[in-house]
Amino acid sequence: MERDVVPVHLWPDGQAGEWARLVAADGAPLKFRPHDLRRIFATDAQSSGVPIHVIAALLGHGSIETTAVYAAVYAEDVIRAHNNFIARRRASTPQPDQRDITDEEWEAFQQHFVERKLSLGSCGRAWGSACDHEHACVRCSLLRPDPEALGRFIEIRDNIATRIQEARDNGWLGEVEGLEVSFLAAQDKIDRLSRLADQPNEPTYLGLPRVGSAKTSAE
Repeated sequence: MERDVVPVHLWPDGQAGEWARLVAADGAPLKFRPHDLRRIFATDAQSSGVPIHVIAALLGHGSIETTAVYAAVYAEDVIRAHNNFIARRRASTPQPDQRDITDEEWEAFQQHFVERKLSLGSCGRAWGSACDHEHACVRCSLLRPDPEALGRFIEIRDNIATRIQEARDNGWLGEVEGLEVSFLAAQDKIDRLSRLADQPNEPTYLGLPRVGSAKTSAE
């Protein structure tokens, strides 16, 4: 006697095995729920070439280590699936973009990360971009201040304040304007580091984007 096909999501909880007439060794109906098939799904998906990080996202796992347990895979399986994924991506990428990098390009790439380390923190400037302000790092929004440099920032701020007063006393008004910009930038980083020191486990407030009115070229 043939049975109508019933979609999995419509099976009553635990009755999938009973519907399929599956029984245990003692003759009792086996009870299956959709959740019980997650390991089979993960293993089948991985063996079919789906990258393990994609499977992790589908299963809602926060770590691929959890998915590796579900999927019954080994390290070499993960590497092989990842290489297959890269090969498929490269097949759809224009050939000129797949050339091997030169020794000079690789050295320049490595040197970029070597130069990130600064006395006040680290530089967040993207690879291939130039410094727009002649390495005036105190002013730069891309500087990631080192919490250990808080005392150094305070010294810099106080020194700038002294220089501002000296410039005002001597009538160097052009220099005052530039020094005030540096003073405000230094104070901003001091405030950020001070908040971090007071509340090290609190979330970082990144601010809210400002959406202005779009202007056309005719305007």
